[in-house]
This record gives sequence, C-alpha cells and structure tokens, in this order.
Amino acid sequence: MRIKKYLDIQNIIKVKFNDLNLLKKSLIHKSYSNTNNNEKLEFLGDRVLGLVLSKKLINVYPNEKEGIIDKKFANLVNKKICAKIAEELNLKDYMFLGGSSKKTNRSNVKITSDCLEALIGAIYLDKGLDTSEKFILRYWDKYLKKSDFTLIDSKTQLQEYSLKNFKKLPLYKMFKQTGPHHSPVFKVEVQITGSEKFVAKGKSKKDAQQNAAKILLKSLNI
Repeated sequence: MRIKKYLDIQNIIKVKFNDLNLLKKSLIHKSYSNTNNNEKLEFLGDRVLGLVLSKKLINVYPNEKEGIIDKKFANLVNKKICAKIAEELNLKDYMFLGGSSKKTNRSNVKITSDCLEALIGAIYLDKGLDTSEKFILRYWDKYLKKSDFTLIDSKTQLQEYSLKNFKKLPLYKMFKQTGPHHSPVFKVEVQITGSEKFVAKGKSKKDAQQNAAKILLKSLNI
C-alpha cells in the first residue's frame, strides 16, 4: 500500500496511527497471507466493540431489563451493521485480498465486517480504549439512536413460543455445508413439539436457523 493510501484511510477514520504496521495488518485478509493477517486483531476488536457498546447501552437505558439490552446489543454488533459502517469508510478499497477472495465481491459482508473489527482492534492497541470508544460511538451513534425499537428475531420468537407452550427448546439439525469455501451454503432443519420439520438455507448457520424458524412460525400463523 502506498503512503498516500495510509494517509487517506487515516483521514477517513479520523485516527492517526503511531504504528502503521498495525493499520496495515488490520487490512490483511487471510486469503492474502495465511500467517500475517488480521484474524487476531479481529478477535480483539470484536471484544472492544462489545465492551464499548455494552457500556453505552447500560448508560442510555439504565432502567431497561437485561434481556432487552441483550437484544439491542445483538442488533448493534451484527455483521450487517458492521458491513454498512465498513462500506461508509470504503474499507474494501484498502484491503489486501488474495486467491479466491479476489474473485468475490470485495464488499462481501463477512470480509468487510471482519476487517472493521480488526481495525478497531488495531486502534485499541495503538491508541488505547478512549480513542477506540470515540471511533466506535462516532460511527454507531445513528444505530444506537434507532435501538429504541427492539425487533425480536424469528429464532428468539420461536424459542419463546416453544418454551411457553411446551417447556422445550426448538430442535435444530445442521446438514453438511455445501458450496465453495468463499461462498458457503448452510442447511438447517427445525422442529418443535407437534410441528412438521422445516428446512431452510442461509449464508451462515445463524442465517439458516433464522430462515428455518421464520418458515415454522409462518406455518403456525405467528
């Protein structure tokens, strides 16, 4: 990456790095380098993001129940929100990709959202928690304001229905993953007491479970 690109991305994110190697590493996908990539920074950044948003939600909603806070939190840290913010920052233009990942859409939700988390990890290591918190709240602010409205996802809704009526959790069965490594397809079957078995697919296990739960709920007119 040319020096100008380093300057450009620092201007975009409004953070000036002391160690440019940390910034670069946060942008390296494992398809580019299997040994020197952003996976550990992503792991760290995910925890920093969770800490900052958990603290913020508790401060904003001091009287809210833990279960509601947890759902608001899940909405804020999901891959789609991270990918949207990564797109706002044009992170895809600065990433190091190689192999099969170059053939996929560079704005792939998982790749870009993971990169954003890695960037947060790099900011934390280079500038500390205060700068990381300012960065996170700057870009998550509008989503925090929308978190007044809590949407109960299909999987949670089905779980609550099954526990209330049958005192049992829904049963999910995972089938073998199919599709290419860079674009996998997951297949899931779900059933609750007295229901038929419903099968759905998704780009992740979570998506497949959500889709299967949605179909089952629809069959119950819920």
